[in-house]
Amino acid sequence: MHSLFIALATAPAPSPTPSLRPGLDQDQVSPGLLGFVLTAFIVILSALLIVDMVRRIRRVRYRAQVEEERAAAEGGADAEAGTEPGFEPGTGSAAGSHDDGRDGAGPARPEANGDAGPGSR
Repeated sequence: MHSLFIALATAPAPSPTPSLRPGLDQDQVSPGLLGFVLTAFIVILSALLIVDMVRRIRRVRYRAQVEEERAAAEGGADAEAGTEPGFEPGTGSAAGSHDDGRDGAGPARPEANGDAGPGSR
């Protein structure tokens, strides 16, 4: 094993050639200005997409937080006033009072189908 280390340490290392092989031009091995511009464009576009994605995720998270706080506030107000007759916990409405045609889906919210209405953007 010791002789292997000595052989590796004394073996001549190949020296890099400072020039190109004969028959090659600098433009054949380099992407040039066009390659740099396209790479820079892709990097900038990726950074902008990441910033936009983070902004949208943050907006969804804040909307969910506000919705939870609003639901907790309404739940606290309902608990103080007492429950209505026919109120079914878990549906968010009184029994049989579905005026939007949906079965047990609760009140219609424009955020549920992606349309948050004017002023949300």
